Amino acid sequence: MNTELTGVILTYIITLAIAIPLGIYLAKVFSAEKVWTDFFKPLEKFIYKLSGINPDQPMDWKQHMKALLTINMVWLIYGFFVLIFQDKLPLNPDGNPGQTPDLAFNTIISFVVNCNLQHYSGESGLTYLTQHFVVMFLQFVSAATGIAAAFVLFKAFREKSTTNLGNFWFYFVRSITRLLLPLSFLIAMVLTFNGTPSSYEGKDQYISLQGDTVNVSRGPAAGMIAIKHLGTNGGGWFGANSAHPLENPNYLTSMVELIAQVIIPIAMVIAFGYFIRRKRLAWMIFGVMTIGMLLLLIPTLSSELGGSHALAKMGISQHTGAMEGKEVRFGPAMSAYWSTVTTIISTGSVNSMHDSSMPLTGLWQMLGMMINSFYGGCGVGILNYFIYLIIAVFISGLMVGRTPEFLGHKVEAREVKIAAIITLLSPFLILAGTAIASHVLTTSPNADWAVKPGNWLNNPGFHGFSEILYEYTSSNANNGSGFEGLGDNNIWWNVSTGLILLLSRFLPIIAPVAIAGLLAKKKYIPESAGTLKTDTLTFSMMTFAVIVVLNALSYFPALALGPIAEYFTLIK
Repeated sequence: MNTELTGVILTYIITLAIAIPLGIYLAKVFSAEKVWTDFFKPLEKFIYKLSGINPDQPMDWKQHMKALLTINMVWLIYGFFVLIFQDKLPLNPDGNPGQTPDLAFNTIISFVVNCNLQHYSGESGLTYLTQHFVVMFLQFVSAATGIAAAFVLFKAFREKSTTNLGNFWFYFVRSITRLLLPLSFLIAMVLTFNGTPSSYEGKDQYISLQGDTVNVSRGPAAGMIAIKHLGTNGGGWFGANSAHPLENPNYLTSMVELIAQVIIPIAMVIAFGYFIRRKRLAWMIFGVMTIGMLLLLIPTLSSELGGSHALAKMGISQHTGAMEGKEVRFGPAMSAYWSTVTTIISTGSVNSMHDSSMPLTGLWQMLGMMINSFYGGCGVGILNYFIYLIIAVFISGLMVGRTPEFLGHKVEAREVKIAAIITLLSPFLILAGTAIASHVLTTSPNADWAVKPGNWLNNPGFHGFSEILYEYTSSNANNGSGFEGLGDNNIWWNVSTGLILLLSRFLPIIAPVAIAGLLAKKKYIPESAGTLKTDTLTFSMMTFAVIVVLNALSYFPALALGPIAEYFTLIK
């Protein structure tokens, strides 16, 4: 157990050692300062020329959002039709069929919005062509979309007063050429040399110890697995995701994949401080996020290493912890760490089965996704945190009798209303979706329009409710992981989660960018003795309190009906 915990601590330390200098590097890259990756400039100029883009053309926040939404719509339409007709296209050595329209609807939305919720098994649901030119392509560009949107917000606070928020395409292209491509290449090399497939061969066969002939899917998986983690995407090349021995062969690759999925979310926080020249503010934000992460991680480790109360009552020894749904090569501690970071950020990859986690672990997993701002996804993590920050500024200003201000700009009714709407959006989508699905389940469990004949859930009662709640929470957080006791490849789940995926991706991006754009063009107010400082320990504690209170009020009743109730049934 001590060795396992040492592995967790070492993984996080290495993550910080990479993420902090990476954040400083990103601040320089997007400030157009001279950096060692400037050899990519000819490639970037070629992309701009080929696309007819002027990367020096200034944009306001509305122009940024128009560009972002337009290109994402193009990707959605393109991917939808390719998925439907994938069986008629090349690079399909295993003869996988085309997706149904409702499944293709869900799949393409999921990958466009950086969620990668999969209602299909990776090796049988897609072909090599769609894995590459739909899924892997979108894993790059959806991550770059989030990073670009975050730097629009950063640009708004770099100058005292401005409507020039840079150029979306400049941020977007550089996110890929200067960050995602080179790091993905390095990660893919590590995976390849440790046994992850990288060829275009079809299924292979081997004879098991029992004498059975087993067909094993292969394919060029290493590159996709690299960007799925680095871009906080999370979709699995194989159905078992990173619990699969070819997707995550050993403890080294597990550490590499864990580090990959956390470095950019942390780096973006550091980049924010260096880019706007307020390093102390960035470190305070990082501190709040880290405390939040630890408050979810520590009880998760305790829960998984402690094992099941039900098995303990039966006298079954659990000296290794809760091993149901875990891979022996990783163990419960590393699995607990993975389940924490993959849910507090929007990766959603798994190295163990979350449906088999202890009830309180499921609670922390869902709560991490509900908060969705303790590091968060590529770019969108700090955008989500910004909404909480604006609310904290407003409440703090009212408490001390001062006009709410953030970095020299007055926070007025319009900005607070936008932040309030987005704060209410997530609870509405999660809780309304869960309530409606629960009603449909009890009234039409076998309806052909809703589900395939049979049950939705492998588990009844409180855990079954948790499976439904988790699915909508994961969709809303653009996470993609699931309690896979849920039968989700049907019209109901494909359409309902697809709609939530769209709303929960783009509205929470538009809102903070709009707030930043509105604040940026206001008259700058120099700091004075009466200025509410946002880079202090006191204000950081206030922001953390806002996060805790808002989420507790929003989600406690639903969590009490699911994982909390299940926990008490096991210990009674």
